[in-house]
Amino acid sequence: MSSAAGLSVESVHVWRGDRHVLKGVSFELGVGELLQVSGPNGSGKTTLLRVLTGLLRPERGRVVWQGREIGAAPLDYQHALAYASHEPALKSDLTALENLRFLVGLKRRVSLDELHGALQRTGVGHCADLPARVLSAGQRRRVAMARVLAVQAPLWLLDEPYTNLDTAGSEVLSGLLGAHAAAGGSALVVAHHDLDVGHPVRRLGLM
Repeated sequence: MSSAAGLSVESVHVWRGDRHVLKGVSFELGVGELLQVSGPNGSGKTTLLRVLTGLLRPERGRVVWQGREIGAAPLDYQHALAYASHEPALKSDLTALENLRFLVGLKRRVSLDELHGALQRTGVGHCADLPARVLSAGQRRRVAMARVLAVQAPLWLLDEPYTNLDTAGSEVLSGLLGAHAAAGGSALVVAHHDLDVGHPVRRLGLM
């Protein structure tokens, strides 16, 4: 894969005090590719995601998006990125639709029809007008995934997106991941279980 084709992580090192959390992590993620990251607690999965989102700068190594270091054009990179953290990060007093309208609106202009469509695709269209505080954990996870869809970014970074999803919700998410890759998108997914999304998945294990 050419470095201009997607995400390239080159020998990234991160320390936390005297603890060497990431030790020369390198990989490439090209157009239409899915990468699953796994490892035990404390292996650096969340730290890696913080590096990839630009929230944390590595002590050594670099992250490149389409041929440019992500720090060289941070706004361009952020517009190309959709990140879903381990917590859905929804405002409890806003409805599902209001949460999407606010969060997606930070990235791009979006219509209500598009937001309703994203909620329908994740199976929570009926929750559009409900405040987030009354939603189940699985429903909040689906709303968070609807935000990822509505952002329309080519690169997805997902931290344990299957948490709190039932079998039906897991199948919906797997279908969305497969469709995203088939359409030329890329995704890095932190998950403990092997992904079955109807599309080839590469794997990276952290120790």
